[in-house]
Amino acid sequence: MNTQNGLQSLPDSIERTVTINAPVDQVWRLVSCPGWWINDGEIRDHEITVDGSVATVRDPELGVFPIEIVESREPEYASYRWLAGSNDEQDGAAHTLVEFFVTGDDGAVQVRVLESGWAAAPADDRVRSAYDENTEGWELELSAARVLLERDPRRA
Repeated sequence: MNTQNGLQSLPDSIERTVTINAPVDQVWRLVSCPGWWINDGEIRDHEITVDGSVATVRDPELGVFPIEIVESREPEYASYRWLAGSNDEQDGAAHTLVEFFVTGDDGAVQVRVLESGWAAAPADDRVRSAYDENTEGWELELSAARVLLERDPRRA
């Protein structure tokens, strides 16, 4: 790793994969919803408003998150970009690109998440903490998606 201002820079990406035993269309329905992953390990409903390519996701416990909808190719790919700056609690790390890749057949659907852009963020303690939280968080959120979709795929 390189150093920046005396701190080691972060790897550029976080990547995780989960296999879900559910219909592809139901997995896609969840993955294509902006901000579905904003929760504490249990998928819950959000209030989502979309203005152009920007979705504003309101989570009843975690707050408001502006997310750019970058691309959507049903049923295989969806990408989003965190939009920092409009929420004081967000930092430069919030500009990462979050991509979801959906592959497989009904009953064995793989969802791979790739969150990239970390190396471009300032290598400070806040960004490092956000990277560590997201590294653990993607495990939690993908597991929550699997539990929800395998228990009741129509709810997604």
